[in-house]
Amino acid sequence: MSLPADTPPAVADALGYLQHHLQELTEHQNTSEHVINNTLADLTAQLQQLTQLMTSSAPTLTNALPPIATSPPPVNPPSLVPSALTKQRTRPKLPSPPDFSSERTSGQAFLNSCTLYLRLAPEQFSCNEEKIFWTLAFFKDGRAMRWSENLFRQEADTRVFPIQSWADFEQQFRSQFFPVNAEADAVNALEDSVYYQGNWTVDDYLDSFLTLVSDAGYTDPRTLVVKFRRGLRTNIQSQIATMPFG
Repeated sequence: MSLPADTPPAVADALGYLQHHLQELTEHQNTSEHVINNTLADLTAQLQQLTQLMTSSAPTLTNALPPIATSPPPVNPPSLVPSALTKQRTRPKLPSPPDFSSERTSGQAFLNSCTLYLRLAPEQFSCNEEKIFWTLAFFKDGRAMRWSENLFRQEADTRVFPIQSWADFEQQFRSQFFPVNAEADAVNALEDSVYYQGNWTVDDYLDSFLTLVSDAGYTDPRTLVVKFRRGLRTNIQSQIATMPFG
């Protein structure tokens, strides 16, 4: 910066001093700004490193937070009236069928007993083969035992049990252990002059008579009355004859 020629020396010296001092201040300011910028850059880098370190090593929110206390679920008070839905259905204890005697006259009763058990406890049998084997377990004597042994002998020879379904078993059982001709036998018994009540009670005689009527296929009411009265004991027939009707 140039000064006018007529500038007094004192003023020129003062201005020179000020100019020099101003230059020093400017240089000092530039140096300070450079130092500050470097310092800020270093601090920024350190802050970034610290942030990365905290992010990688900091615990998750679920681990950092204390566990939240949960209240137990509400408990409904017990009902004073028992519900039918909450009661488990209990099945009555079922008696097993008796051992089969092989007599044709008892074949129907034995088959009925087995069928009733199978229907009331179906969960005990997973297949037809189990039903058949269970039934054969009651064939312990006479013709029934020999028939059962023959079935297992056939299985040993062919590797296949000869009866595969319960319906087939029923059919073969009927042919083996039911009366050969139940209808003819019933007709013969009802038409025979020796069919009497005898020592039976009236109830027992009635049960036997109804079974014969069913097997014989009789349906005519007059025929049934005549045959029923004919078989009663003489004293009971007399009482019936003297009873007022109408």
